[in-house]
Amino acid sequence: MSMGILGRKVGMTQVFDAEGKAVPVTVIEAGPCPVVEVRTPDKNQYSAVQLGFGDVKPQRLNKPVRGYYAKQDVAPKRWLREFRVEEGHGFDKGQEVRADLFAEGETVDVIGVSKGKGFAGVIKRFHFGGGPASHGASKFHRQPGSSGASSYPGHIFKGKTMPGRMGGERVTVKNLRVFAVDVENNLILLRGAVPGAKDGLVLIRKTAE
Repeated sequence: MSMGILGRKVGMTQVFDAEGKAVPVTVIEAGPCPVVEVRTPDKNQYSAVQLGFGDVKPQRLNKPVRGYYAKQDVAPKRWLREFRVEEGHGFDKGQEVRADLFAEGETVDVIGVSKGKGFAGVIKRFHFGGGPASHGASKFHRQPGSSGASSYPGHIFKGKTMPGRMGGERVTVKNLRVFAVDVENNLILLRGAVPGAKDGLVLIRKTAE
């Protein structure tokens, strides 16, 4: 349970550190995120901070969501997410959370939705070895092979590695290091890669100790 911020993946680039070495970084447009509501144990049975992010035209939201933002007296936002926090966190409704929540050198966890890759076979999806390429093998080069059990239990267990939809899943990358923070432009540079496509929503939270 740690506080974080919502952001948009801008893309990847490389920058140079103090020693002149090239460092691959992902640029995140982080915030500003208004605090839409504060969840409390007395009222909601848990403690959390609800953040909004991204400009959106009100007519693109349905009536209940517009009504919720009007009730909170906050301008409508495209995304709405919660961060579980400890009591006494010090955040109030209407307050803005900005990129300066993080500092250079700090480690963070980043959550995003991986790129969707459509329907894929077992070699691409689960790195199966495939069948032989010669010695009489015919039409078995990229097949999964035998997948069922015997007459008992007579069915395939749930979770079996088989062809199917690949990607489009919630992915968490832990312990990425903050390379730099540009508070004026609401940018955070993270060492390494972040899940998701460009312009996708990402959640950055402080790594739990």
